[in-house]
Amino acid sequence: MTSELAAHIAELMPRAKADLTELVAIPSVADPRQYPPEECHRAAQWVADAFTAAGLRDVRLAETPDGSHAVLGHRPPPPGAPTVLLYCHYDVQPPLDDAAWKTPPFTLTERDGRWYGRGTADCKGNIVMHLTALRALGDDIPVGIKFVAEGSEEQGTGGLEQYVAQHPDTFLADALLVCDTGNAAVGVGTATTTLRGLANVVVTVDTLAGEVHSGMFGGPAPDALAALIQLLATLRDPETGATVIKGLACEGTWEGVGYDEGQFRTDAGVLDGVRLTGTGTVADRLWARPAVTVLGIDCPPVVGSAAAVPATARARVSLRVPPGTDADAAREALTRHLTEAAPWGARVTVETEGTGSPFRAATDGPAYATLAEAMHQVYGKPLAFLGQGGSIPLCNVLAGTYPHAEIILMGVEEPRCLIHAPNESVDPTEIEHMAHVEALFLRAYASAAR
Repeated sequence: MTSELAAHIAELMPRAKADLTELVAIPSVADPRQYPPEECHRAAQWVADAFTAAGLRDVRLAETPDGSHAVLGHRPPPPGAPTVLLYCHYDVQPPLDDAAWKTPPFTLTERDGRWYGRGTADCKGNIVMHLTALRALGDDIPVGIKFVAEGSEEQGTGGLEQYVAQHPDTFLADALLVCDTGNAAVGVGTATTTLRGLANVVVTVDTLAGEVHSGMFGGPAPDALAALIQLLATLRDPETGATVIKGLACEGTWEGVGYDEGQFRTDAGVLDGVRLTGTGTVADRLWARPAVTVLGIDCPPVVGSAAAVPATARARVSLRVPPGTDADAAREALTRHLTEAAPWGARVTVETEGTGSPFRAATDGPAYATLAEAMHQVYGKPLAFLGQGGSIPLCNVLAGTYPHAEIILMGVEEPRCLIHAPNESVDPTEIEHMAHVEALFLRAYASAAR
């Protein structure tokens, strides 16, 4: 039976490629400053039409509080059967630097066995994975299905999180498949069990009433940009580059599958001769410890700068927070550290931009047992557990709203996909195999959940 299902999914892959080609061609960036909102609406309608054709009922576009549209649909469960929620998102990151793309970002292009284009993996590849699994099963689905495709996940504006709180019955299910992550590597079936939270702040340093001539006043006049640089440098150990924030534990360890250092260097594009920052294993640093990043600095640009001592400078600082650490407490520690570390008595103001709590999944229920068996059947290996350095705030909302539901994070994304970067791609075998995993899961979960 499994071999017949695998063969059917293989037959559906040309259609999956055609679907993904159409979806990638829609520049559904949920930022009206960069792309017309009509493109997101077009993508939402495409998803609604496709899942209606795949057998879901009452598929509709629902406006969320941030103005984006979620695509909702369902398939009622047989009497006494459990319900599974299928999640994905249709909005994508902007292409960033068009010149860095080897092929047009909104044109699906096959190269070296992979499919390239913005959203091929994150998260339109997961949309196609869902479609392929449902098409392969047809009417042979012994569980109820609820479906949601989010429209503003990449912008982090929280529309769906707020909608869930306002309409909890719409998303109530026994198992929630949040398909916006992926495998540790191609061919290694993996569930993501932890997510780091975040605490973002903007720090401003003021030293002078206004800019002054660097020839006349430079030296004793405190340079705000230099003060900011010195302040930011205190967030890292000067020898190892590890994150060091007073009052925040930074020595956690990761117990799941590891991340080979050489593979990480390749995946992250670390230049030859440049050392990785931090201590401990790569997995420790990625998934079990706080990690600070300076996302941007406001200061005079090199071209056009004057011979003047800067009076003010500011930076956007992001702190990723591992499970076990409270995001608000981490933000407070970061704020206190920045305020107390100001050099030369410089005036420091720290504004909170946003926080998000970390997440840890419980993995001892029937849904995880069913997933483990499906992964083993498809990949021939035990289910691996992975952490993820990114944040998915929706997971905490779902966990708080449905405390008895099992939340599984999985999908077609893996390190070579380069999600959020130029030249994003997906390995089509991951779409095929993960659609097979999902189909097996949906077929077997009804018995396991009883």
